[in-house]
Amino acid sequence: MGTQRVVVVMGVAGTGKTTVGRLLAERLGLPYAEGDAFHPAANVAKMSAGHPLDDADRWPWLDAVGEWIRNRAGTGGGVIAASCLKRAYRDRLRAAAPRAVFVHLTGDRPLIEERMAARRGHFMPTSLLESQFAALEPLQEDELGVEVDVSGSADDVTERALAALRRLCTPED
Repeated sequence: MGTQRVVVVMGVAGTGKTTVGRLLAERLGLPYAEGDAFHPAANVAKMSAGHPLDDADRWPWLDAVGEWIRNRAGTGGGVIAASCLKRAYRDRLRAAAPRAVFVHLTGDRPLIEERMAARRGHFMPTSLLESQFAALEPLQEDELGVEVDVSGSADDVTERALAALRRLCTPED
């Protein structure tokens, strides 16, 4: 995979987007950004209180993530973790950087619930997982991206993601 691509690690809460995103960035030699850091304080407060975001809450966040992606796409690529649960959200990011590639981390609900329950210090409560699955629109055939199962260690998941990305993207990308 070439260095001009921006990889968006996506999926519901608890799939390991941050961990896998950081490992992918390290192994690809690219900068990493945490999508949650782009949320305005009101969004974090809303989620912390156990309320799911609606689209109106997400548009400014997606625009900020899109700006980072646009900047990185023009300066060597990067990796960012961002849920991007709906096709419309991914379309908005692709409008900012058409060559963005998505790594959709997938897993069964019991495993993801277990991982969320074990997290400490994260604003997203396990109670919002249901709304995440309800909003999720998996990658479609016409979207540049791969699905990667999250079972196993973070290193296992990262290696599967790297292998899938190599199959998807040519070295010139």
